[in-house]
Amino acid sequence: MNKFKILLLIIFSFSNISCGTKTTPEFKIEITTKSDFLKNGDIIKLRINNPTNYDLKNIQFKINDSLIDSNYVLNNKLGKNNIQATFKFDENIQIVNKEIIIFSNINPKLYSYKIINEFDHDISSYTQGLEFDNQYNLFESTGQYGYSSLRKIDFSSGKILDKLFLDKSYFGEGLTIIGDNLYQLTWKQKIGFIYNKNNFELVKSFNYNKSLEGWGLCNDGISIYKSDGTEKIWILDPITLKELSYISVVTNNKIIKKINELEWFDGKIYANTYQFNKEVGLIIDPLSGSVEGVIDFKGLKEKVKQHEKLDVQNGIAFHKKRNTFFVTGKNWNKLFEIKIFENQ
Repeated sequence: MNKFKILLLIIFSFSNISCGTKTTPEFKIEITTKSDFLKNGDIIKLRINNPTNYDLKNIQFKINDSLIDSNYVLNNKLGKNNIQATFKFDENIQIVNKEIIIFSNINPKLYSYKIINEFDHDISSYTQGLEFDNQYNLFESTGQYGYSSLRKIDFSSGKILDKLFLDKSYFGEGLTIIGDNLYQLTWKQKIGFIYNKNNFELVKSFNYNKSLEGWGLCNDGISIYKSDGTEKIWILDPITLKELSYISVVTNNKIIKKINELEWFDGKIYANTYQFNKEVGLIIDPLSGSVEGVIDFKGLKEKVKQHEKLDVQNGIAFHKKRNTFFVTGKNWNKLFEIKIFENQ
């Protein structure tokens, strides 16, 4: 056989192989709904985008691993949810996923503030966490590598009564107090510390497992709530500090990320936000993640000393005896005692 015939045979063989190869179509999940923003109670209709009408068998839909009908009434966790379709095509099992966001059914109420008192605050303090204990001592966690600290403060004078510097490899973040234990987060190092609040002696450390970073902390007396820079607030076991579950912070039309410093008051989580809106606080339902209130802190930052290191508002603590909130910010020279009230 001459070389020309051999070449034709090779080309013909490859052509046959190519023509016999089947390419799997790119199937997608299509969702039909009457809502611009999906909410629990809405009906969604599910189907597989199959423009060439391939024979698809045994189609099943799931949301977060639970089987659902193709006509489904939403009743799920707020925030991001995963819809999965499985079916048989050409004797093979196909799996297709699609993410949806379920928003809150609640339109947030609007709140404002009234300044009751102003107190001195260390202008070098890059405030990350702020909380009173049951004896109304004020504790503060500060950030920045090489400057992160834990502080006990006389709020009326601004005097620092006790201070502990973190190792320069740690960037301090939020704090909270349960009994004599003081819990402090670090930012990206995926480690937190538990101290004796009376003398700042280290009790033990704990690691983050599921949460991305360390941002804010608060507690309801039993569970600890932790923000991690995403839209998630994690619920931690108070003994092991493991992330048991989470809520996603959402409004009726937005998913809110960069939830920062946290405070627990009257069954709700009060939160600062970082760079989402520098003059807004949130009131969050700890069961669902729904934003029930938005606090307009506009004008507060203008009342402190203006300088090049001045940063966003951060730090919110409730004083039970005075029935007021105390707020400050990163490198602010003032601590404000305020009342928060609903707009009429």
